[in-house]
Amino acid sequence: MIAYLTRRLFHTVLVVLAISVIIFFSIRLTGDPVSVMFSAGEPSKEAIAEVRTALGLDKPLYVQYGIFLKGIVTLDFGESFRSGTPVIGLIFERLGATLVLALGGIIVAVLIAFPVGIISAVKRGTPVDFFGRIFSLIGISFPNFWLGIMLILIFAVNLKWLPSSGFDGLSSLILPSITLGMILSGILARLIRSSMLEVMNQQYMSTARSKGISEWSVIIKHGFRNALLPTITFLGLQFGSLLGGTVIVEQVFSWPGIGRLIIDAINQRDYPVIQGGVIFLAIIMVVVNLIVDLSYTLIDPRIKAGRGGKS
Repeated sequence: MIAYLTRRLFHTVLVVLAISVIIFFSIRLTGDPVSVMFSAGEPSKEAIAEVRTALGLDKPLYVQYGIFLKGIVTLDFGESFRSGTPVIGLIFERLGATLVLALGGIIVAVLIAFPVGIISAVKRGTPVDFFGRIFSLIGISFPNFWLGIMLILIFAVNLKWLPSSGFDGLSSLILPSITLGMILSGILARLIRSSMLEVMNQQYMSTARSKGISEWSVIIKHGFRNALLPTITFLGLQFGSLLGGTVIVEQVFSWPGIGRLIIDAINQRDYPVIQGGVIFLAIIMVVVNLIVDLSYTLIDPRIKAGRGGKS
């Protein structure tokens, strides 16, 4: 296990390093942030040079990258060009809202997709299965911005049951969570159905049935547990992805998460905030991926970390 953890941590470091290089140099292609700061006037060359020096933009790129790399290790991403606030403070200020939204989307997806996927597999080839597959297709096809706008029009504008924007209690979480969860549930339901169909006719399922165990007990205790492996991988990776992939939903619902923070920083060419926000989300995603891999050994004892299993 120690050797496996060491290898996985080494891979994690390499991934974060590669992402840091891509982030750092691609951001520099967006333009000079100083020109945005002085967009309303015509400053002198001396004023521009003074600001560039104050922001550290006069240093060679490799020096700037070295500072950025050091910041990753110490979680010190510098200060925002616009507000002078430490970037890590801005991230943690928005992290809670993004975590809550991502978790809400996962919960909605699980509550919908698990029963749909299981029943669709058990009733394979029946009208129930047909409607389950149609539901999955519709869920996958919905653009989340359109679904979010429709939910706002129906439940916030017309019915006035729920708030249309902001982050103020459980009621404000319902619509954005449904927006995220509905689309995710379509993919998840198809995955659960496929996984369940693979295990339904396995030998251990027939053995469990021969012991007189009820059919639904066999399906849930034996079939569904083994079908969970790809599902947990998907959910783990999706949770990490949702942390950085809620940008559109955050925009539609004016949700104060990290996605909106990064978008605003891109518009202002606020390098430290962009770099810090993206690399922070990348670190969370690779850590979630690591946790998902380690969870295999707990779910299925046949899989041994580092021995022919997932690595």
